[in-house]
Amino acid sequence: MNQVFKALNDPTRRQILEMLRERDMNAGEIAECFQMTWPSISHHLDLLRKAGLVDSQKEGQFVWYSINTSVMEDLLKWMLQFTRKR
Repeated sequence: MNQVFKALNDPTRRQILEMLRERDMNAGEIAECFQMTWPSISHHLDLLRKAGLVDSQKEGQFVWYSINTSVMEDLLKWMLQFTRKR
């Protein structure tokens, strides 16, 4: 869970997740939306993938990214437990 919070702590990674909520995208499409180097985008995508927030699928020369909602659902369930009265 620490990796999830670390990944969500960065505004660029949160923006990438918002973009992937709309549709799956390849790394090039994601990079075009930011004014930063390819290695920086790759680093952000790698952190999101390691946290389990995105899945990646290589197809030919492209790597496609999609949001992994199950990790978000687990995180939300964990957070909601703090709203319940005992």
